[in-house]
Amino acid sequence: MPVTLIDPDGLPQPGLYQQVAVASGTRLVFIAGQVARTADGAAVGDGDLAAQVEQCYLNLGTALTAAGATFDDVAKLTVYLVDWTPDKMEPFMQGATRAFEAMGIPAPTPPLTGIGVAALAEPDLLVEIEATAVIA
Repeated sequence: MPVTLIDPDGLPQPGLYQQVAVASGTRLVFIAGQVARTADGAAVGDGDLAAQVEQCYLNLGTALTAAGATFDDVAKLTVYLVDWTPDKMEPFMQGATRAFEAMGIPAPTPPLTGIGVAALAEPDLLVEIEATAVIA
């Protein structure tokens, strides 16, 4: 595996993700922020954060597969959330869990940065998720 995830002593242990990714692969994969749109551009989950998160992760899975990678190769996730408040963590986790169950994989735990934003590119979007992966 070209990415090793660790939680060093002396840093908080968030559980949702690990603090450090050590990459030893030779190819970098940068995946643009994925939003709640199907392949034909149809909107998913109007006003439903969990449904939108699920679609974002499913789209990331598709992009990773196209690059010859998997979620095991992801070194970093960045999540942009509209009007973020802590009470949105539960629907975020519900959507992520559904996506990984649908893909038949365990939830990945690479370093993750969550950023609250005022808005995304289109008014119905609640979340956008981008990934950086490293493959051999």
